[in-house]
Amino acid sequence: MLTPAFDLSQDPDFLTIAIRVPYARVSEFDVYFEGVDFKFYAKPYFLRLTLPGRVVENGIEQGSYDTDKGIFTIRLPKETPGQHFEGLNMLTALLAPRKSRTAKPLVEEIGASEVSEGGVEDEDEEFDWEIEQSPYEEASESALNPRYCYGFGNLRSGVFQRLQDELSDVIDIKDPDFTPAAERRQKRLAAELAKFDPDHYLADFFEDEAVEQVLKYNPWWTDIYSEMMASLGKSQEQENHAALVCFSEEEKYQLRKFVNKSYLLDKRAHHQVYYSLIDILLAYCYETRVTEGEKNVESAWNIRKLSPTLCWFETWTNVHEILVSFGRRVLCYPLYRHFKLVMKAYRDTIMILQLGKSAVLKCLLDVHKIFQENDPAYILNDLYISDYCVWIQKAKSKKLAALAEALKEESLTKAQLGLDLEELEAAALLVQEEETALKAAHPMSRQQTPSSSPEASDSEESDSTTSSETEGSDSEQGELKGSESETADPLQGSSPEGRSTLLIVAGGVYRNSATETSDGSPGKPPASSQALRGCRPLIEELGEHLNSTVQVSEPEDSAAGSHSTMQGRVDWQTPSDGRQAVFPTIEN
Repeated sequence: MLTPAFDLSQDPDFLTIAIRVPYARVSEFDVYFEGVDFKFYAKPYFLRLTLPGRVVENGIEQGSYDTDKGIFTIRLPKETPGQHFEGLNMLTALLAPRKSRTAKPLVEEIGASEVSEGGVEDEDEEFDWEIEQSPYEEASESALNPRYCYGFGNLRSGVFQRLQDELSDVIDIKDPDFTPAAERRQKRLAAELAKFDPDHYLADFFEDEAVEQVLKYNPWWTDIYSEMMASLGKSQEQENHAALVCFSEEEKYQLRKFVNKSYLLDKRAHHQVYYSLIDILLAYCYETRVTEGEKNVESAWNIRKLSPTLCWFETWTNVHEILVSFGRRVLCYPLYRHFKLVMKAYRDTIMILQLGKSAVLKCLLDVHKIFQENDPAYILNDLYISDYCVWIQKAKSKKLAALAEALKEESLTKAQLGLDLEELEAAALLVQEEETALKAAHPMSRQQTPSSSPEASDSEESDSTTSSETEGSDSEQGELKGSESETADPLQGSSPEGRSTLLIVAGGVYRNSATETSDGSPGKPPASSQALRGCRPLIEELGEHLNSTVQVSEPEDSAAGSHSTMQGRVDWQTPSDGRQAVFPTIEN
């Protein structure tokens, strides 16, 4: 048999059930309802529901069938007209639980009502959020290798021994089956301190344009919350506001696929379930805001990384330590690391809890879809999210409202995160003020100097150019005078212009010049002249084979004339491979 798609709605007098059964035979269908039981059969579809309120068969019930859409619409009169049925969108809870095949159930719940299966949660007394403390007891020596629990309500253990390879990429803790809760927390705190990057935090603190853009985004629950607050004056019953949260067809399909079951949880386990719910919702609110509702490939990583419940299997004792842990991880791991995002996710979580279990279920379904589409993260659905999606449908709205009030009373400051954020910000602001002061003082010093004006700078450039040309001409004249004193060299020819002479020899081209002292007397010749004198025997030997010495001199009129004279006398040949040039013999 197939479970068809169905949807429930209500008005003051009737409960309406719409059942989609395409390709079913209209002539062969059967409907049964009495009290809270409802059954529908149309081959090959079968539907059995446990209604949240009682209906009665009094002759005014109605039924219709839309052949185009293949939808049966059945209107059942309420036993008490005007009664509001809670949880009509909790489709998994409406499906009747599977019966045990044994003669006697292995576990029997005592005192469970026929409508709700909340167990301990059905009690209407005020929920106490304080964890009971027990005195320390020395562990027995026989418990050498104890197994520690994790998962929804700490009901799972031994999973990692079978799936160690797959789960190593999902969680941060190693060997959780043999790691106690206290050791998990110590390792988590050490890992967060090692991961915290002050430079990344300060960069987001000062350059917060992207963060401000993210803070302006309004997720889907903000509009519903505003509508709920606007209608509070008309109706004080929060149950009536559950209709403001609508589920898509895909989400309804998810709800129908869940297996309806009940959970036997003691008081401590109940606390852990509610506390871990806050932790998961905080991570989901952050992810939804920074991606502006558009999920990406990093969404699964962000949610499980920001939730110590999912990546460290953390257990909690109060609400404040959940906020501290979430704040630390926001400033250590994701792309945007800003304290404003921590507080914004905190306020978003309060809104979702105040909207009731319909809004919480919608968030959990979204997390379930994100994990299901991610290859390693889907295991977290089996450990936590799937059970949460089933459990939250039977949770009491009063408990969620009390949890929202407990979260609202808490406060969080930067100093409580233990990352020295205030000291970092103060030091960074001090450095920024010093840099601003230096930049402000630098233009003032430039304005006080006369060279700051364009005219002064141009005059300085012209003066420096003139002085450099004058010094160059003086030094050149000195070299030319020094070259005249080197006429004793037998390889030198007479320079008709009386200027410095370039000697082209086998070793290269040399300027035959010497410096002068301040009194005009010849000084120490330069290094090139000394090198040339050291090679004098070789040059004299080469001179015997040359008919004349090639001399290149600068005429008095211009340097261009010397180039033209040089080109007229000698045909230069420069090899392309960088070797020494070879000059032909010039006849007199």
